[in-house]
Amino acid sequence: MKQGLAQTGFRLISSRVIAWATVPVFMVGMGSAIWMEYRLGLPIIYRDVMLAIGFGAFALVGSVLVAKRPGNPVSWIMLAIGLMAGIFPTAETYAAYVMTTRGAPNTLAVLGAWFNDIYWAPLAALAFIYLPLLFPNGRLPSRRWLPVAVIPGIATVGLVVLAVFRETLIGQNINYRIDNPIGIKGLPADESHPFYILLLILTGVGVLGAVASVFVRFRRSEGAERQQLKMFLYTTAFLPILAFPSPPPPVGDLLFGLIMIALPTAIGVAVLRYRLYDIDIIIRRTLVYGALTATLAFVYFGSVLVLQEIIQAITGQGQSPVATVISTLGIAALFTPLRRRIQRDIDRRFYRRKYDAQRTLEAFATKARDEVELEQLTAYLLSVVRETMQPENVSLWIRPVKGNLS
Repeated sequence: MKQGLAQTGFRLISSRVIAWATVPVFMVGMGSAIWMEYRLGLPIIYRDVMLAIGFGAFALVGSVLVAKRPGNPVSWIMLAIGLMAGIFPTAETYAAYVMTTRGAPNTLAVLGAWFNDIYWAPLAALAFIYLPLLFPNGRLPSRRWLPVAVIPGIATVGLVVLAVFRETLIGQNINYRIDNPIGIKGLPADESHPFYILLLILTGVGVLGAVASVFVRFRRSEGAERQQLKMFLYTTAFLPILAFPSPPPPVGDLLFGLIMIALPTAIGVAVLRYRLYDIDIIIRRTLVYGALTATLAFVYFGSVLVLQEIIQAITGQGQSPVATVISTLGIAALFTPLRRRIQRDIDRRFYRRKYDAQRTLEAFATKARDEVELEQLTAYLLSVVRETMQPENVSLWIRPVKGNLS
């Protein structure tokens, strides 16, 4: 028993040491990459800065989770994503720096270029397959989902093997070529290999299976696990935005950074189970104000166009600020009643149980003001509790009044 306790204590201490070393390692890696890119004269791309901040959030949240929940594989996946994104691109930047300044690679430059070729496949598998597949408790939804974990794992190993033995290592940000010391002569680059497309297809199947597992798990979940999945789905719902053309910088880059930071933050909150039920309020407000913003924007631009045409037909003038002023005043007048209407419609559609409970309580408050018969008020109170709270049993105890109140 003492040996088991000692092993447990050692694992706990080692996990905390690894956890708190993660953020400094990430910062040193990113700082080194920025310094070398500056020395090479490479331009600073703001999206890359936001990407570094986002993966820094993965490293930070992963370190906290490993320190607090070392037994959950999700914690280690988050930590690995942050470390891989912080270390391996820096290794490639070092290879580019050496090839640019010296013209010939040293051992570390070869390793840097080599690691840059192989890290992206495990990183993508961890982020897009195993993180959603194992979230939130670190276990598969059931044994039936084992192929979804195994098949893309085999494909990832295959992609790594192709990268390991390719004949030539090619630069990413700077065009350089390094002969792979363990490369197979005549082995083409990954993209040209006949098995490459097959391995990508297997990886894509794993991604689809992981996404499906989240929805299956959500449908079966209840209680705290359902709230955890709500938080995960809420943040991942914004990821498709990154696939579309974003607004020009810095707005687009800022949006990209916010999404990158929000995802690991939400995962950390969900795994730690910190204020889980706040997500219902966040989702509700997002639906309300998202619909309100879209409606007001449509009304505003539509009214501006219509009023401009009317004013132009009456006065014969072109653009007039009167249409903009009238539309702005109309939007200001519509804001509050439109928000109430949209909120009522969303509550009726998505929060029906809460909407019905709220209406029942409002009706009870109205009746309680006018009802003077204690028996009728008691019966009505019990029915309201049954309808809103839906307990298995309900009873009401009224303390008898001692003495004469008159």
